[in-house]
Amino acid sequence: MVTQEDIEQFLSRLEADGATHAEIGPGIWNIKPAGELDFGVVVHRSPPVLVLRVNVMELPADATQLNALTRRLLELNATDLLHGSYGIQQNTVVLTEALELSHLDFEEFLAAYESITLALASHIRELASYREAR
Repeated sequence: MVTQEDIEQFLSRLEADGATHAEIGPGIWNIKPAGELDFGVVVHRSPPVLVLRVNVMELPADATQLNALTRRLLELNATDLLHGSYGIQQNTVVLTEALELSHLDFEEFLAAYESITLALASHIRELASYREAR
């Protein structure tokens, strides 16, 4: 099983591409990707899984906008996301992916991390239009 030290090594390897990270709790890290987007990817080691998560936005208050957004999130899950998915927790849209710790290696971790950051970079402008409608 992948240990906390292994995860810390994975996170250190991301620094080569300009990402930074900080431990925010036991087994919980916040990664700030390189580039212009201002969001953090939270990584939580919770055996038997490692969860990657981004808080994307608050849900719109308008029911019509909310319905359109939730439909669009389901469409993006079906067409643009291979492993992770958009979801709703309380009043927040989240993007998450879970990986099994039993056989996790850096390449699988990197693929999940890049999938989340690429998806968010690709979708953020469209999703922001629902936030502005609030």
